[in-house]
Amino acid sequence: MAAPPEGTVIARFVAWLASERGLAFDDYDALQRWSVTDLDGFWSAVAAFFAVPFHDAPRAVLARREMPGAVWFPGATLNYSERAVEGPAGSGDDDTVLLAFSQTRDPQEWTRRDLRDAVARARAGLERLGVRAGDRVAAYAPNIPETVVAHLAAASLGAVWASCAPEFGARSVIDRFAQIEPTVLLAVGGYVYGDKPIDRTDEVAALRAALPSVRHVVEVPYGPGAVPDALAWSELVGVPAEPRYDPVPFDHPLSVLFSSGTTGKPKAIVHGHGGITVEHLKNHGLAWDVQPGDRLLWFTTTAWMMWNALVSGLLHGAALILVDGNPLHPDLAWQWRLAAQARATHFGTSPGFLMACRAEGLHPARDVDLGALRQICVAGSPLPPEGYRWVATEFGPGVLLLVGSGGTDVCSGIVQGGPWQEVVEGEISGRELGVDTAAFDEDGNEVVGERGELVIRSPMPSMPLYFWGDEDGSRLHAAYFDTYPGVWRHGDWVRFSPSGSVVVSGRSDATLNRGGVRLGTAEFYAVVEEMAEITDSLVVHLEDPAGGPGELLLFVVPAPGHAVDDALVARVRTELRSALSPRHVPDRVLPLPAVPRTRTGKKLEVPAKRILLGADPDTVASRDSLVDPGALQPFVEARA
Repeated sequence: MAAPPEGTVIARFVAWLASERGLAFDDYDALQRWSVTDLDGFWSAVAAFFAVPFHDAPRAVLARREMPGAVWFPGATLNYSERAVEGPAGSGDDDTVLLAFSQTRDPQEWTRRDLRDAVARARAGLERLGVRAGDRVAAYAPNIPETVVAHLAAASLGAVWASCAPEFGARSVIDRFAQIEPTVLLAVGGYVYGDKPIDRTDEVAALRAALPSVRHVVEVPYGPGAVPDALAWSELVGVPAEPRYDPVPFDHPLSVLFSSGTTGKPKAIVHGHGGITVEHLKNHGLAWDVQPGDRLLWFTTTAWMMWNALVSGLLHGAALILVDGNPLHPDLAWQWRLAAQARATHFGTSPGFLMACRAEGLHPARDVDLGALRQICVAGSPLPPEGYRWVATEFGPGVLLLVGSGGTDVCSGIVQGGPWQEVVEGEISGRELGVDTAAFDEDGNEVVGERGELVIRSPMPSMPLYFWGDEDGSRLHAAYFDTYPGVWRHGDWVRFSPSGSVVVSGRSDATLNRGGVRLGTAEFYAVVEEMAEITDSLVVHLEDPAGGPGELLLFVVPAPGHAVDDALVARVRTELRSALSPRHVPDRVLPLPAVPRTRTGKKLEVPAKRILLGADPDTVASRDSLVDPGALQPFVEARA
């Protein structure tokens, strides 16, 4: 496209660049190249065009550009909550900002006045509990208005936010929250999933027992079960207060997101007020085309980065459509009916959901009124060509299919489509603005037209400030920078075509990715290997090229005198579901004589996965490096 479509945010941005900066771009690719070659020019333009509410102006845009260690907008102060709650210029008190739907209680609709008042009251309540800047506030809560309010209230006073969904078992939550030592814990006593009430009071009790840093527990009234000895939400927000947003430095921590690696505890990734503000203004505006008055529906739990991204729709004056419960209850069409009822302009989902709708023969645009819809956004795993064709047939040219891939690590997109890009069937349209991406071979050379490691060659404002508890930065460096010095290795296999379109073909490391939610292998082992019947285990995830959830395989070494029979398989599944989450339940549990390990003790998840996908065992690992040279052979047999 020679020019961006009229009426889009990116069209206004390009016109602003021409009038204010004297810059002209013939096409999207030219704009993208400029965005990564002139980082100061691009990000200063983003900040000015979207009117970032700085209290103190920055002395520079990028004071240090090496990775890790880049320094963005030094001297600037701001507060994420100020823009989120107050909205952009022209926002009105009576604007709808939250629409909440769940299977636990009746729908709710909030105006900006309601949100501002609740955030001010919640902030005052947190201050009465002794919360100060830098303290951590954690939530074991679903995607409901109170969770949004608590997040924005904590941020308004400079406290650091973290959240987990209540379907997570206590062990999984403790592994996360114990790292950051929260002083306040918000929790629900339960919820309704479809038509099934779920009581979580035992899990909340386990969290309290394992988190000695928690001085106060606040119960959010929701679902079955009551949290004993807790401050009621109504008490927290019971005292009227004036809205306040304390200016904090650009790199002041806003939230901690957890993305599991392959060893040890989940990574506690710290994101900052400034980085998330400017990145989400850019991403949501220039790619998602979010505008004041829009309405965003994206089914997500509070444990996924998409929840944080959804909340940032408020930065653009859009309303959030919050959905909690079983996304497939009472049927696949439920979310489409909600989209029609709420007049959604943006519908975010997974490839698996779209493919399921196609398989079931749904016709959403015919069966309900989706006349407000402008974008269907897809992330989490690759969408096969049939999914592209189904969306085009069902929704027509008036609805843009935007497929993207990003990560918790940057809390945004890395490669994705947008209004000024062509939709390429079976592929992602191209590189995200401001993200200097490429595919590298093992030697660090860029490759085009063949698979390589997805890398980012220049800093982004929303890259992690640090990992919580990683005082010397060694964990962060090992996570992203130990393969290509000074270059971010994201951990995905990717192929860039000569024209710039992208195919992401799965994780290149051992992190498991089910529907866009990363699960760490260490979480599985901590549960399974405590069982007396099992001495060792190894888990791999095989992605589905058709866009489904793929297959999660758990291999276990039974203890002497035990067998991998139906009873043991059932117990393994029950333990993983209760201790971690339903996403952790394997599709198959298979016996293994010995887990392949290096002589230093490292499990070989990636080689095992590659063998299961067809690779020659001799090409994926040196047998001489293994404790048991024959330990990879069972995976050849399992593949057969």
